[in-house]
Amino acid sequence: MIDRLKKLNNSVWVGLGIGLLIPAVFCSIAWYIIHHIAYLAKADLLYIGGIAVNAYAMQIFFKYNKENIGRGILAATFLCAFVFFAYKVM
Repeated sequence: MIDRLKKLNNSVWVGLGIGLLIPAVFCSIAWYIIHHIAYLAKADLLYIGGIAVNAYAMQIFFKYNKENIGRGILAATFLCAFVFFAYKVM
C-alpha cells in the first residue's frame, strides 16, 4: 500500500480525483442508509461524515510528502462542502 502511495504522481489533479472519489463512495453509503433506515430519514449530516474522510486522506498524503495531492484533496473537500451547502439551502 505504501509503495503505491509513493509511486503516485504528485499532482493536484490526482489529488482532486482522489478527493472527489472518496466522498462519492462514502456519501453513496450515507444515501443508502438515509433512504433505507426510517430512523435516520432526516440525518442529512451523515453526508458531512462522507466528506470529512478527506481530512484523513489528506493527512496521509502530507505524511508521505505528496503536498500537491493533499492540495487537490483540500480543493475537492471545499467543492464537496459547497455542494452540500447548496443541497441544504435548496
